[in-house]
Amino acid sequence: MEFTALELARMQFAFTVSFHILFPAFTIGLASYLAVLEGLWLWTRKEVYIQVYRFWLSIFAITFGMGVVSGIVLTYQFGTNWSVFSDKVGAVLGPVIGYEVLTAFFLEAGFLGIMLFGMNRVGPKLHFLATLVVALGTALSAFWILSANSWMQTPAGYAFNENGQFIPQDWWAIIFNPSFPYRLVHMLMAAYLTTAFVVAAVAAYHLLKNTASAGGRLMFAMALGFIVVVSPLQMVAGDLHGINTLEHQPVKVAAMEGNFERKKSAPLILFGIPDEENETVHYAIEIPYLSSLILTHSLDGEVPGLKDVAKQDRPPVLIVFTAFRIMVGLGTLMLLTGLWALFARWRGHFYENKWLQRMCLLMGPSGFIALLAGWVTTEVGRQPYTVYGLLRTSESVAPISAPTLAGSLTAFVVVYFVVFGTGIYYVLRAMAKPPTASKGPPTGIPVRSAGITPAAALSPPSQRE
Repeated sequence: MEFTALELARMQFAFTVSFHILFPAFTIGLASYLAVLEGLWLWTRKEVYIQVYRFWLSIFAITFGMGVVSGIVLTYQFGTNWSVFSDKVGAVLGPVIGYEVLTAFFLEAGFLGIMLFGMNRVGPKLHFLATLVVALGTALSAFWILSANSWMQTPAGYAFNENGQFIPQDWWAIIFNPSFPYRLVHMLMAAYLTTAFVVAAVAAYHLLKNTASAGGRLMFAMALGFIVVVSPLQMVAGDLHGINTLEHQPVKVAAMEGNFERKKSAPLILFGIPDEENETVHYAIEIPYLSSLILTHSLDGEVPGLKDVAKQDRPPVLIVFTAFRIMVGLGTLMLLTGLWALFARWRGHFYENKWLQRMCLLMGPSGFIALLAGWVTTEVGRQPYTVYGLLRTSESVAPISAPTLAGSLTAFVVVYFVVFGTGIYYVLRAMAKPPTASKGPPTGIPVRSAGITPAAALSPPSQRE
């Protein structure tokens, strides 16, 4: 099979961004989790908190490094494979990415060393401040990157010059474009849920080996408590994001739903095989009225169809349709896992429930898979445009030959699997070690440990004394 230069450029960017999105999403959630752990340790002086903090700190360092390296590769591709795109939108997206470097990256770089190596070299409050600043930096990074990407989905605040380049007219409209608030909330909660399920899986692994593991119990309780609260909120955020997408990108929604015909009282297609050539969905399993109810909050609401636009203006339906269902299906499993944990807590066998622990172990990578599925839905659903409705992908690629792209893509695949495969291997090894060994607290900080169970450590001070 022969591929064009455009197809190879898209595959290369898809491959590299798929690797990249996993690491920053995990570090966004993990940085905040570390801040919570250190804050609870300073408040309670319970040794279990600082043990778990140190356990995850080394893992954070490795994943943060892999995220930085994989992100640099993406920026180079804008100047090589997508130089025409960079020329057209550089005046808008260049400053936004610059703000990310000046704010988020500088914060992370400035305080990361203190966070990683300063536990016994600076005061505990200063170290906690460093952890908080790094957590803030990761969230700020998501803010700017999501703003830039959202502008490509729902462009605003721009004008064209005589060369057809996008020129900024209103920076407030550019940064806070119509889809940005919804996508930022949805992405941040996805990152936090991804981290929570990794923490829950690691805790479950250690509890299956040793039910009395104090660190395992603490991680299990904190992760599943977070999942119980945030997983339903993520569904609400996803619903609001979907309504916003219906308003601004109706063709994407039609591809997500598998709707070829514009119709009222539309059913929700749970499963099926979209046929773009014949403009139908084979073997469709449907729930009457539900698509209209979800998208318009009305049983007789009208939903868009792919036939509203010409075939050359439609995204690849099968990919978008399938990825969306993977994301929603995993989100449903996350919610059910949280409800199961809540039931186990109510029944009093939360830490001893081996089947719940096995379920959490199985769900460990679910956040990463859902993230990738959601990203595919968003990015492939935007096709055939890089800037939705204004700049086509075919008009954005650099004048570069297919053999050159094929060679670089092959090199990326080999190098990525060696480098990042090694990094992931060391992360998994670190996760397999029990979070019990402690190097002691910073000098002069008292620690309470004797007779304190993880459950007691999570209770208010008045109940612990």
